[in-house]
Amino acid sequence: MENLPADDVLHRFLLEHAGVRGVLVKLGPTWREVAARADYPPAVRALLGETLAASALLTGNIKLDGALSIELKSSGALRLLFAECTDQGRLRGLARWNEPLPESLALHELPDAGMAITIGNVERGQRYQGLVELQHAGVAEALENYFVQSEQLPARILLAADGEHAVGLMLQKLPDEGGHHAAQDEDAWNRIVHLTATLGVQELLTAAPEQLLYRLYHEESVRLFEPRALAFGCSCSRERVSGMLRSLGRDEVEAALAARDDQIEVICEFCAQRYHFDRIDAELLLNHNVVTAAPDTTQ
Repeated sequence: MENLPADDVLHRFLLEHAGVRGVLVKLGPTWREVAARADYPPAVRALLGETLAASALLTGNIKLDGALSIELKSSGALRLLFAECTDQGRLRGLARWNEPLPESLALHELPDAGMAITIGNVERGQRYQGLVELQHAGVAEALENYFVQSEQLPARILLAADGEHAVGLMLQKLPDEGGHHAAQDEDAWNRIVHLTATLGVQELLTAAPEQLLYRLYHEESVRLFEPRALAFGCSCSRERVSGMLRSLGRDEVEAALAARDDQIEVICEFCAQRYHFDRIDAELLLNHNVVTAAPDTTQ
C-alpha cells in the first residue's frame, strides 16, 4: 500500500475474499477544532468524538446529497449530542450537559433518551430520518444494532476518541447475492470479526491507516478506494439565520431589537460566527425579503 493521509481522512476499502466492505475514518485537527469549542468534561468529550467519527463513517457507503447527522437528546445529564458530516466532507458537532455528571454516561441509562440519524438536503426539502434504539451503553453498539434492524446485514463498528484524535472503523457484510468469494466461505464474516477484535483502543487511535489495515487484513486482499479528505466546516449562513429569525415572528424580533439598542446579534454554536441585524435588516426579513446586506459577519 502507498502511504495514505494520516489525519482528517476517510478511507473506503473492500475485503474481496471475505465479501466485506469497510470504512476507516481518522480525525485530527478537525476533531480538535470541534473539541475546543467548549470545556467538555472527559466523558462528554469522548462521546462527542466518537459520534463525530461515526457521522463521517456512515457517509462512507451511501450516496449522500446534503448532510448526515447523528443526534441524541435526553432529559438527563447528557442533554444533547450532535454531529454532522456533509457530502463535501465538512464536519461539525457539539454537546450539552448538566452538572453533576454521573461516573458513567451509558446511553441506555439516560432518561427519556432518543437517538436519530438524519440524511437529507434541507434546501431541497429532502429528508430521511431513522430512529436508533438505545439498548446499549455506547454509540458503536447502538449503531451496530441499527444496521442489523434497518438493513438486516451485520455490521461491526469501533469508535474511540482522546484529546488528539477521533477514529472510527466500520465493517459491513455484503449481501450474499453479490457473487463474491464469501458466498462459498461461510466463516468469512466471523473471521473478519475475530481479526478486528484484536485491535486495541490505543492502536486504533495512533496507528497510521495503512499500517492498521495491513496488520488486520493483509491476508484478505484489501482493495482500497480513493481517500476522501475531511475538514471542520459549518453550514450556517446569513440566509439561514434570517430564516430562523423570520420563524420567530415579529413580536420576538421586535423584543430582541428593543433589548439591544436596535441590534440583533446571533452567534453560531458550532463555529462562533457572528451575524448582525439592525432594524432595517429585520424589517426586510419580516417582510419575507431575502436579506442581502453587506457581509458584516465577524469571527
